[in-house]
Amino acid sequence: MTSDIGTFTTPSAERAPSPIPVDWAAVEDWLGLRLPADYKRLADRYGPLDFGEYVWIHVPCVQRDRFDYGEWLRATHREARIEARELPDAERPVLHPEPGGLLAWGCTRGSDVLFWDTSVSDDPDAWTVVVRHSGAVPGSGLLRRHRYGLTLTGYLRHTVRDTWELPSPPGPLLGPLPGTVARTAFLPDAEPWTPPPPVPPRLTEAERRVALETGTGLDALRLLSPPPERPYLGEGSWEGLFAELGTRLPGEYVRLMDEYGAGIWSGWLRFHTPLRTGERRFLTHVEDTVDAYRQLKNGHAEWYPLAIWPEPGGFVPFANSIDGDSLGWLTEGEDPDTWPLIVWPRHADQGPPLKGGLIDTLLDWQRGKLVTPGFAALDEDDDPVEYADFRSWDDRAYW
Repeated sequence: MTSDIGTFTTPSAERAPSPIPVDWAAVEDWLGLRLPADYKRLADRYGPLDFGEYVWIHVPCVQRDRFDYGEWLRATHREARIEARELPDAERPVLHPEPGGLLAWGCTRGSDVLFWDTSVSDDPDAWTVVVRHSGAVPGSGLLRRHRYGLTLTGYLRHTVRDTWELPSPPGPLLGPLPGTVARTAFLPDAEPWTPPPPVPPRLTEAERRVALETGTGLDALRLLSPPPERPYLGEGSWEGLFAELGTRLPGEYVRLMDEYGAGIWSGWLRFHTPLRTGERRFLTHVEDTVDAYRQLKNGHAEWYPLAIWPEPGGFVPFANSIDGDSLGWLTEGEDPDTWPLIVWPRHADQGPPLKGGLIDTLLDWQRGKLVTPGFAALDEDDDPVEYADFRSWDDRAYW
């Protein structure tokens, strides 16, 4: 079997493949593994590749705000590890960096993920392909995690064919695919990737105990997610916001925002800019959210039980997630400091108000201890300190 995909593919005229320099010694040292020779030849000749108009072959490269090889590997292996917990113990795959773990090298437009099985041999050139298929043709015999007795090039070669079924190799294959190769469209300006240097622990063991176990309030939150030097709140004032809303907001929220300002927590939870004036001010986001809730409530009141601000006890949001969940208060009573927090979850039924205050809720969530519909949860193997983060915004931010 040839190890050169050039014998069975044709380069795209519109998006011709182009290589990106790779320091293979540095990459392999970072991985702790040697990589297959056919993969390295492919990367050296073609760079990041759209194969057969369906498979993305990822090589060590980076493009700002779009792709980072190391981050892609980490996220892909984490997702596969979490998904594998649904399987019986005997069927759970091992993932890199565990010895013999699956090592990702690509994915598809159909959300399949392609791995090498590094347990096959100490010789990486003998590693065979395992595909986590997102779906299967009924009756095809395709397994969710299908092991193919083929190396990378052998697998690619057998996807380029005219019919769906072949008598060999064992198992149904992805395809048939056209024999085309092109530069990955979303990586037109990809650059060489440099493995990140080892990072010393951000917190001492004593600080970790405070941040994750014994600390309380803002002091613990500051350790987990350091606040910015210059919090961004907007150009207005709290008095002006309260006058526009017709009510004060909880003092705990004001203290938190004075410390952190507007921004995004752990890359997921977005706090609206409170004191911005003009079109995208705090009230604009509140009205947009409650209007959307009102429209849904008008059609399915049983699924949307909350009163809507400015009704008494109405829901008033101040933050949302990248998944479309909203966090806010139920404006019950005349004292805003007693308003309960509540989540309007995008992909779950409405739950009861949260038990804690805003800072305690943020702290529990960043510690990985808050499990409630509408809040992203850490995996059991995640280090909360690694994922805890706050990134401040400026006046260019939408929220």
